[in-house]
Amino acid sequence: MPDTAEVPPKEAEKSPDQQQRQPGAGAQTGQPAPQRAEKKPKKSWGRRIREHPIGFIALLVVLIAAGIGAYFLMQYFGSYEDTDDAQIDGNIYAITSRIAGTVTAVYVEDNQRVKKGDVLVDLDPKDYQVAVEQAKATLNESQTLIRAAQPNVPITSVTTQTTVSTASADVASARASLAVAQRDYESVIAQVRQAEADNAKAQADLIRYRQLVSKDEISKQQFDQADAAAKAAAAVVDARKASAEAAARTIDEASARLQAAQTRALEAERTRPNQIAIQHAQVASREATAEKDKALLDQSLLNLSYTKIVAPVDGIIGRKSAEPGQQIAAGQQLMVDVPLGDIWVTANFKETQLKRMRPGQPATIHVDAFDRDYEGYVEDLAGASGAKFSLLPPENATGNYVKVVQRIPVRIRFREGEDADHRLRPGMSVEPKVWLNKGPQQ
Repeated sequence: MPDTAEVPPKEAEKSPDQQQRQPGAGAQTGQPAPQRAEKKPKKSWGRRIREHPIGFIALLVVLIAAGIGAYFLMQYFGSYEDTDDAQIDGNIYAITSRIAGTVTAVYVEDNQRVKKGDVLVDLDPKDYQVAVEQAKATLNESQTLIRAAQPNVPITSVTTQTTVSTASADVASARASLAVAQRDYESVIAQVRQAEADNAKAQADLIRYRQLVSKDEISKQQFDQADAAAKAAAAVVDARKASAEAAARTIDEASARLQAAQTRALEAERTRPNQIAIQHAQVASREATAEKDKALLDQSLLNLSYTKIVAPVDGIIGRKSAEPGQQIAAGQQLMVDVPLGDIWVTANFKETQLKRMRPGQPATIHVDAFDRDYEGYVEDLAGASGAKFSLLPPENATGNYVKVVQRIPVRIRFREGEDADHRLRPGMSVEPKVWLNKGPQQ
């Protein structure tokens, strides 16, 4: 046997390790040479398909079904937006006292259901009853003053009209008196002129009689008669002049009375509307006082009604702090009333989830407490992000800015009748799911 076996060309290209695993190499080392496995030719896809057509069709169906399922699965995941940052919200009515007083009775306990109008707390009403009686008395007094003042308006109107008429009559009388005085003065003047003429004649006769008596052509007796007649005529002139002066003064007095009457008439005419207006103003003032007293009575009655504190809505009482004998102040909170008929979900969605969200879109609300789904719809979106509503909103213009995805509160309203048994409570955690591909439904 030759020392070395002839190596085929293809085997010469193999590595020493591969040559050691050849049969000749094993013989040289004294180990048994392994059997050489015969290589099977690889089958092409076409041959396999021809040999197993049913398997290929099944595989093809599976792939198509997987593709369709993946498509619908992607469509499903893109058809809604959900979040676990959500809870049930509702109005919480604070029950407070509108007046100060002493609690005399409390009719409810925590977690008790109440109806709208149910009496919750009684306050001592005695002080407010006294205030009502005082207000009633004051109002009665004001109304009595109004009834007393109202007749003064027509009385004043008649009185002032009478005053105007009297003043007008006084003016007419004064004019008449002035006219009489003027006629009397003219008559007296005429008498003065007559007396002066008579005096002039008597004085002329006296002069003639003095010449005749000096010649003894007439008797002394005739001269004395002429002298007496002359003196009497002079006296008559003086008397008539005095009468004329008196008549002139009478004219002045009549003129003054006429002016005074005219002044009184003018004053009465001018002051008449003002006097009537004053009476109207007094009545209006007393009516205003009565209205004020009526308002005080209404306020007193309201304060008396506030001694009974009632439930504003149907709900459940909580956080009760009122106890009998407690002195409370106006505005002090005594308890809260939580209405269960008006609740909604506040869901804080990321701003990137709101692109296709619109009011009216249907929603499914999963309540963790009952592991149950409720139906609802998107009512509206908040006006700002939750961060903007916080006590200390972020100020991005200062410091280092880091972009953070914001959350926008979205209100989701339960559909009518979903919570007919009123089991849901504000504050419960929920997981809402808003369906984006469905149109608005309410």
